[in-house]
Amino acid sequence: MKKLLIILIALSFLISCGKKEVKQVTYESKIAQEAFTVAETIKEAYLKRNLSEIEKNSTKEGYRELLGAMKSFDRANLIFEPKWIEIGKSTVSLKIVWNGTWVVREQTSEERGTAIFVFEGSPLKLSHILQANPFRQPE
Repeated sequence: MKKLLIILIALSFLISCGKKEVKQVTYESKIAQEAFTVAETIKEAYLKRNLSEIEKNSTKEGYRELLGAMKSFDRANLIFEPKWIEIGKSTVSLKIVWNGTWVVREQTSEERGTAIFVFEGSPLKLSHILQANPFRQPE
């Protein structure tokens, strides 16, 4: 009788622990991840001065804005930290706190700020940067 009771308890334990609930990724989560991935891709392209990659991930207006903001540098480092995202009907806004270090002719300058990256389309492309543009290196 004890063996039967132990077997029943073990079986009920195995059955109850055997099912793993898989949570579905929400649409909003996918959009947020895509927006941050595009922002990171543009950041890395900026640091490598890869204009074709920046153009590929930006709208025409966004590319023009980035190109107009870029200044020459010997090397740079940028760190992005996402704070919030707002998903609208036709745009996605991603607020990023950033820290940057730029080296120009052996002079180092640092700056930090908050920017709002505005994305459009599908796949998402950068269309505007509001507030403190991290790609406008200090002078």
